[in-house]
Amino acid sequence: MLQVEKVYAYITLAGQLLVFRHVDFPDAGIQVPGGTVERGETPVEAVLREAGEETGLQDLVVKTYLGGDEYQDRSTTPCKMLRRYFYHLTCPKDAPEIWQHQEDHPSDGSPGPIRFEYYWLTLDEADGELDPYFNAMLDKLLVSLTNP
Repeated sequence: MLQVEKVYAYITLAGQLLVFRHVDFPDAGIQVPGGTVERGETPVEAVLREAGEETGLQDLVVKTYLGGDEYQDRSTTPCKMLRRYFYHLTCPKDAPEIWQHQEDHPSDGSPGPIRFEYYWLTLDEADGELDPYFNAMLDKLLVSLTNP
């Protein structure tokens, strides 16, 4: 079985979580920024790169590693075993309430650009709206937010 390393960024600002929806593919659900760890890259390097590429935000800071798991992705042929790493990143500058950004070179090899619409949710809202695939570490994010 093919193994792939993935990183996901829980980016917070003023206690809210940054989420997005795919502008052209609304059925993809509400997600957090993330992507594939490239050859020779550490997960920390990958999460900072992916978060910047996908959101357009600069100067993001890794606050903490929240944890990881393995997830069998049966949506592809052949199936993939995903090693997932979740990080809490902070946005040190003000950011818009809502904005669009596009990724010109998607890491999954699909043709770009892919357009995203970003916005902020409270953790309670995120727990109810975030696609279940992406909410694996929300409880640990809450702990990270309450421990400065």
